[in-house]
Amino acid sequence: MITLFQAIILGALQGVTELFPISSLGHSVILPALFGWNDLQNDPFFLNFLVGTHLATALVLIGFYWTTWIALAKGFFASITNRELVKTNADSKLAWLLIVGTIPAGLLGLIFEHKLKTLFALPSYSALFLLLNGIVLYIAELIPKKTGSNIQKITFTQALYVGIAQIIALFPGFSRTGATIAGGLFAGLTHADSVKYSFLLATPIIFAASALKLPGLLHGAGQVTLMPTLLGALCAGGAAYFSIKYLTKFFQTNTLKPFAIYCMIAGALASIILLVR
Repeated sequence: MITLFQAIILGALQGVTELFPISSLGHSVILPALFGWNDLQNDPFFLNFLVGTHLATALVLIGFYWTTWIALAKGFFASITNRELVKTNADSKLAWLLIVGTIPAGLLGLIFEHKLKTLFALPSYSALFLLLNGIVLYIAELIPKKTGSNIQKITFTQALYVGIAQIIALFPGFSRTGATIAGGLFAGLTHADSVKYSFLLATPIIFAASALKLPGLLHGAGQVTLMPTLLGALCAGGAAYFSIKYLTKFFQTNTLKPFAIYCMIAGALASIILLVR
């Protein structure tokens, strides 16, 4: 059973790594193995714990961009009655861009969820994926790209491609944030706009995935299991809030390269340590 100390560490870790382009699932699998917390991987409650921390992160994302989400909701419902608004209203178009971008990863996540779960208990695979994630991020910065677009100027085809890029995050070690930021860059967005679009695009996936599993989390949960989850969720939410503030400022003048280097080094070291054990 997860302890309160482990809940604090893993909750804060999830809140940071979910939004930094370094993979939350990858770290949630690798670090317990490196710390000797191997029993967590076989504990059925561990996935419920992750659900709670992901839900907290999603709620923070909704709260941070609350005014944007309100505008998007109004734009979406207005476009239902007036389809022309998708072409003329920025909020209506962005709402549908997010819907289109959410479909690929959401659909495949539902279809292959159980098969992909088997990878969660394999830290060696997660370490390799983390290394590959760093390589992908570095390559994304090296390839020349056209800039000058803003979020509302993205085409629906580009939104679909960015959504498809999210699929690799179904494998622990690959980052959803990293994949969607890279996709935004290729669509012509600046780093700052790519980060905002990435966070908006991630919110429905994270919220829906965790909300659907919430009944399983609450079913039969007593104080022994509920308290670590609540504590972990609180830590995840706090870490997520400060992560959003930091990253939105960081990417105004910086690139993905520092995170790419970190992932390559961390993935390589974790692979070596897990291999020699």
